[in-house]
Amino acid sequence: MGYVRRLRKQYSTPMHPWIGPNIEKERELKEKYAFKNKVEYYKINSLLKDFKDRAKKLIAAQGQQAERERKELLDRLRRLGLLEENAQMEDILAIPIEKIMERRLQTLLFKKGLARSIKQARQFISHHHVSIAGKKITSPSYIVSKAEEEQVSFVPTSAFSDFNHPERVILEKKPEEKKERKRERPERRDMRGKPRKGERR
Repeated sequence: MGYVRRLRKQYSTPMHPWIGPNIEKERELKEKYAFKNKVEYYKINSLLKDFKDRAKKLIAAQGQQAERERKELLDRLRRLGLLEENAQMEDILAIPIEKIMERRLQTLLFKKGLARSIKQARQFISHHHVSIAGKKITSPSYIVSKAEEEQVSFVPTSAFSDFNHPERVILEKKPEEKKERKRERPERRDMRGKPRKGERR
């Protein structure tokens, strides 16, 4: 029958979900980055929390093994574009969640001009139209490294690989011209249908 792997939850939910400021922030991020649901937000938040928890332990740890793990963690976050080259362990604790949001494939696809909106970028990815270095990626929340950023493109067989495809052309919105129409006073007529005296024709 084989080994049955026990699936574990990949994210943690807030201990106090009904805090006003947290609810408002979740709503703003969901609207800005077009999440499908709150689970995507919780996964990103859990990933960031994991980085910070590891950083706290490694800052207090000593020895060669701790030094090796510190270097590995810093190198990984630099590759993901979450830290600058000269960043230290303490800088990991100050990484905002928006920093990871900006590295999501959905966000980068929109910012590179390959989609007209952040929601359209999600559709392109979910419908198997996007690849990185020739490998098809179907997860909008995929974290793109700095090395992969320039390799984000459409699958060669996709119709959207054509820049002139109607769904990719960004339409320029022209300001609406307000036309002032003169109101003409209707001509008054008498009972016989003839214009009244003194009225202009």
